[in-house]
Amino acid sequence: MTSATMERVRPQTLRKVIVAAGIGNFVEWFDFAVYGFLATTIAQQFFPSGDASAALLKTFAVFAVAFAFRPLGGIFFGMLGDRIGRKRTLAMTILLMAGATTLIGLLPTYAAIGVAAPILLSLIRCAQGFSAGGEYAGACAYLMEHAPNDKRAWYGSFIPVSTFAAFGSAAVVAYALEASLSAEAMGSWGWRLPFLIAAPLGLVGLYLRWKLDETPAFQAVTQEKAVAHSPLKETLRNHAAAMCCLGAFVSLTALSFYMFTTYFATYLQVAGGLSRATALLVSLIALLFAAAICPLAGLFSDRVGRRKTVMTACALLIVVVYPSFLMASSGSFAASIVGVMLLAIGAVLCNVVTAALLSETFPTRTRYTASAVTYNMAYTLFGGTAPLMATWLITTTGSNLSPAFYLMVVALLGLAGGLALSETSRISLHDVPGEEKGAGVGAAA
Repeated sequence: MTSATMERVRPQTLRKVIVAAGIGNFVEWFDFAVYGFLATTIAQQFFPSGDASAALLKTFAVFAVAFAFRPLGGIFFGMLGDRIGRKRTLAMTILLMAGATTLIGLLPTYAAIGVAAPILLSLIRCAQGFSAGGEYAGACAYLMEHAPNDKRAWYGSFIPVSTFAAFGSAAVVAYALEASLSAEAMGSWGWRLPFLIAAPLGLVGLYLRWKLDETPAFQAVTQEKAVAHSPLKETLRNHAAAMCCLGAFVSLTALSFYMFTTYFATYLQVAGGLSRATALLVSLIALLFAAAICPLAGLFSDRVGRRKTVMTACALLIVVVYPSFLMASSGSFAASIVGVMLLAIGAVLCNVVTAALLSETFPTRTRYTASAVTYNMAYTLFGGTAPLMATWLITTTGSNLSPAFYLMVVALLGLAGGLALSETSRISLHDVPGEEKGAGVGAAA
């Protein structure tokens, strides 16, 4: 099977691949979004306290704890994906994620079983984090290994589309519940409904993934009997420098993503004084905007290259983050929308180019392992802690704008790491089977 043959994937197949890859990603992020949007309600149900801020901090701490298991999941599912293939591994991740999310919807609260409730919540969140560790990087690899070289970022942009769509759907569900239910009903049973939606979605995703074939690139590696026997060992030995550089940029992707999607709904309420329903409406508008511009960001990245996209994203975030937080804390509905949209543009650029770089930076035989470990380490350190860090910074400094300066510092880190990578926008992902090499670190190609 030649490289040219592998790269000629029919448009009908590509559409099916996009749907199959996207729906699992949707389930993963829908859960994380719902948890963030309903943070104040979850705090009341599982962490009752006379101090609302302390309860909210505990809720976001559980949010962060789930991320601690993502690198472990990335290592486990990454190695599995490089050994048995992308398709079967992604079927496992969606099944575990959907099952764990459904369990949260069935979980007794603190009032019913006491301290066992937050303990069980934490354990289930850890299971979710473990499964999520193999989802995003695997979905990106699955899609990218089907996509043509010159349109990889555009096709790959539909993975971030599914991410933002998941957050938008979660905002719609949360907003509808807030608008239609009383506070008592919401606390009693309303908050459970979004988590229970994961069950049917997970089954649909599992069916779609199981019906598709393995990627052409992995099939070629299998046919040549060049499947990696120790993917993690090979990854660390040959790609540690590239993982560190890419990880620095993915750290910015993680932070900007969670600042924009998960934390801002809370920030609009705490700093801007907006009602919960209004804050969710602002987030929904911004999320729909983000989903709509993802393909445009993909076209931009395919045209100008990955390095210029990295520079644009970092510079944009450094420039707009302060006015974005300033407008979001103004208490004005219109200003809040503009502020969140400004942050959304930078976050979208980061997410779209990250989806491409995760697959382009590493070779086929260790692509799943290397990309999953890199992605999840960065998201654990900077994504899962984003709401917690933002809340802590505001509490410690007394300034509602302190999270903006934190994001600026990480943007500089991301810029340095991203520019240390080689240009990869036109390389073939169908590398020579058994040849352990990737884009690595260096000047633009």
